[in-house]
Amino acid sequence: MSITRVLSTALLAVGLAAAPAAADDASPSPSASADGGAPTQAGTSFRTAAEIEQGQQATASGSTGDYLYWSFPADAGQRPDVKATVKLPDSHAGQTWQLDVYDGLRRRQACQYGAQTRTAAQGATSVELACVMRTVRAWSEPWADDPLPGTYYIRLTVVDLTSADLGQPVSAEVKVDSKDIGGSAAVDGSLAEPLVPGIAVKSASDDSSSSSDSSSSDDGSSSDDGSSSTKSAVLSSIEPDGGWSSGWWSDRWVWTGIGGVLAALAGIGGYALTRGAGRPSRMPPGA
Repeated sequence: MSITRVLSTALLAVGLAAAPAAADDASPSPSASADGGAPTQAGTSFRTAAEIEQGQQATASGSTGDYLYWSFPADAGQRPDVKATVKLPDSHAGQTWQLDVYDGLRRRQACQYGAQTRTAAQGATSVELACVMRTVRAWSEPWADDPLPGTYYIRLTVVDLTSADLGQPVSAEVKVDSKDIGGSAAVDGSLAEPLVPGIAVKSASDDSSSSSDSSSSDDGSSSDDGSSSTKSAVLSSIEPDGGWSSGWWSDRWVWTGIGGVLAALAGIGGYALTRGAGRPSRMPPGA
């Protein structure tokens, strides 16, 4: 095999592998959806957070001093980008607004970059906040604070204002987008279940459905306690389009295979370069 053929084969393999990756980067996020059905009110706590899908622009009205909550799903390999715009009243003093993001365990998540806290000057009509989170990992150590697949909460509130501005009407707009990072963020492991509030209660109620049937009374009627134990208490019903992936497959496997092929081709090329034109004859003279 000539060196030219070896190099051509290697370049062709790299080109075939890079083409799907480039196409994936150019395509929009699969979780993005139209603005239809986006909530127009926000919750006032974690339990009452308004559910939004990635790509939706949610709106809400409230008063300065209120806590506004939304929730959204994020899967492994995604890097969520949370943006919020607060429209302020015509007359107000300087005030500081803050955007916080919490995971399904209600742990406050750090932002890689973005203006998470901003101060609106006196008379400003709006203030814009942003938080680009770290990439969601499929699995993490129990002691780590890494983002994991599941529900995430957005909390928007004012943290510094004068008493004269307390209770003034404001409106807010929130939107969540994400970038698919791909195999560079893949890890060897996955969660048994995503961190979605209520999923443990749902699983327990499904497992106990058979045992609740055996707890019926002698006359064949089930007790009230048995029937209520089979009800699922899911506090969040949103999930990414196509369901939760968080599996073992990622494009890292593709690049690992390509690396193995290139290593084999490099070995063949090195052998072709070093073997020489031919082996010298070891036959004795006159044989």
